[in-house]
Amino acid sequence: MLSGRLGLERARIPHADRQGLVWLDRGRLEVENGCLRFVTAGGGDLVAGDYQIPYHAISIVLLGPGSSVSHDALRLLARHGCALAAIGDGAVRFYTAPPLMPDSSALARAQVRRWADPKLRMETARAMYAMRFGEIVRTRDITVLRGQEGARIKRAYVLAAERHGIPWHGRRYDRENPEAGDLANQAINHAGSAMTAAAAVAVAATGAIPQLGFVHEDSGQSFVLDIADLYRHDVLLDIAFGAVREARARGAAPIERLVRKRAALLFRQRALIPGMIDRIKTLLMPGGVPAEAAPPGAGDGAAVTLDREAG
Repeated sequence: MLSGRLGLERARIPHADRQGLVWLDRGRLEVENGCLRFVTAGGGDLVAGDYQIPYHAISIVLLGPGSSVSHDALRLLARHGCALAAIGDGAVRFYTAPPLMPDSSALARAQVRRWADPKLRMETARAMYAMRFGEIVRTRDITVLRGQEGARIKRAYVLAAERHGIPWHGRRYDRENPEAGDLANQAINHAGSAMTAAAAVAVAATGAIPQLGFVHEDSGQSFVLDIADLYRHDVLLDIAFGAVREARARGAAPIERLVRKRAALLFRQRALIPGMIDRIKTLLMPGGVPAEAAPPGAGDGAAVTLDREAG
């Protein structure tokens, strides 16, 4: 492997076998001599330097605030099947991503098959419930499953509030006036937005179809909401109630800002988006990626650590 070209020892790793993420902010993404480079003066997560990006081997580049991207960089990423998403700090907001065209339609076809077959669709919904709560449910009625989910979530709110020492008077959400709730309810709203953004990144990174959900149905991002909900009872509530506890300790600190900062930190610490990518693959292709789409020896990586260009 050439110095300064991390990850390029294997070219053309099939997209179905990629997982690594690169987080970039406060810099310029461009192409020089056929190499994708990110130049930053620092101030974010990367120290000042000139980095080469292993676009052959990763699923998605997450481009945060204070960044720009050249036309050549967009062209190179598209040609090699590496997605690009414009995000807020720590992926707590998902702004846009060009449609990903991976080198195989296997995962998208698997999603369509599972969504279109009522039996497989219910099986996938039950698998989601098992991931969330660690138990296999017997029901095969989606209405009953949603009712069980609601009861478990209500209990999760109570336990999370007790764990963080926050008074809890029930979930109250007014779509017309989301700021009308108490601090805990506002924090849950903001944490939900952050979790949905992270799930949107994971769905974009895999090339899955956001509209085809298994528990959610009507939304144009139903599958995104399905994936976000896998983390509602634990990570989301830790973010929300932890931010409320911090707000109470600090007085008048804006709850949205505290939620965003806490979400960004936990997303990185818990490798949340790579975990979402793994779960998407497990849900849609329980038997694994077909052999022709993922040759032996190609490994997954939760995140890619960049080295500055030598010299």
